[in-house]
Amino acid sequence: MNAPSASGPLAGLRVVEFAGLGPAPFACMLLSDMGAEVVTIERPGKPLGDVTNVIGRGRTVVFADLKRGEERSAVMQLLEAADVLVEGFRPGVMERLGFAPDEIAERNPRLVYGRMTGWGQTGPLAQAAGHDLNYIALAGALHAIGPADGAPVPPLNLVGDYAGGSLYLVCGILAALHERQTSGRGQTVDAAIVDGVLSLMSLFVSGAMRGQFTEKRGSNLLDGGSPFYAIYETLDGRHVSIGALEPQFFEQLCEKLGVAEPLRRAQNDRTAWPELRAEFARIFLTKTRDEWTAIFEGTDACFAPVLALSEVGAHAHMHARHAFVNVDGVRQPGPAPRFSRTTSHVQGAAATQATSIDNISSRWRAQHES
Repeated sequence: MNAPSASGPLAGLRVVEFAGLGPAPFACMLLSDMGAEVVTIERPGKPLGDVTNVIGRGRTVVFADLKRGEERSAVMQLLEAADVLVEGFRPGVMERLGFAPDEIAERNPRLVYGRMTGWGQTGPLAQAAGHDLNYIALAGALHAIGPADGAPVPPLNLVGDYAGGSLYLVCGILAALHERQTSGRGQTVDAAIVDGVLSLMSLFVSGAMRGQFTEKRGSNLLDGGSPFYAIYETLDGRHVSIGALEPQFFEQLCEKLGVAEPLRRAQNDRTAWPELRAEFARIFLTKTRDEWTAIFEGTDACFAPVLALSEVGAHAHMHARHAFVNVDGVRQPGPAPRFSRTTSHVQGAAATQATSIDNISSRWRAQHES
């Protein structure tokens, strides 16, 4: 990539990403989609050119061997004109490489230093290896997800890496940039997945204190325990989802399903939930998923078909919202969220070749000084 003509709300923001795995690259994808110019520091010899690497989209890549003094100096010069640094190494790695937050702050006191880890920068586990599943396990989320009669179920790596990790890192970076407008100073953002996931559990912490959430899986309102917030199999072996929590939505669901009158009054009677679930299951098995979709879609019964990823783009609603975009021949999810004036867009596919760090540094310094 050369200097991009970004249009999103973060246009003009200069971000340096130290290449890594998991939530930090996804956070940088979001920043790029919203208009930031993201330069990724990659190790020499790293293969480039995989345009199907959706999370790597919208970046300029430069090669630098951070163990070589002259190449560390070139990266430091780039950081002197940057607004944000993002790294996802274990605590202490950046310090050993010569890029500690305090050292960079001496050269660029306005820089926001985003640190992404699983366990956090401090604590007994800070230096331990781990992955998404371990972090959500320690934060109490994994225990709550799964069937009543089975083990916890891994929710892909969406809850830990991306929700508790990437999104909290982006939130922290944007908050620090906002505060910088007043103080003129950057600061370090310690984004730990365990912290973010526990924060996501706030509703259930409240529910536990009120006696409305138990630690038995499949027995609560939102974990599949209630028959009206659940997934049901259809005649063709596919599935539908219902989420008719409110009484008026539950009433509409029962009306369209033809549920017998006594069970229509059983929404809040937990003793009747097994019978209600069995009735829902029986009825949903009488038609195919698409037949139920034709009956329910667009109503207030809180219904949606369970789509495979390959089916999402063909759905009328997702198609109307242009949920997928085509980037260099690769179909992929478009930017989110949407903005009314400063429209986000994908700045390009994953880099196919590296760019000179000196050229970028010169341009950034000129922008910085102006």
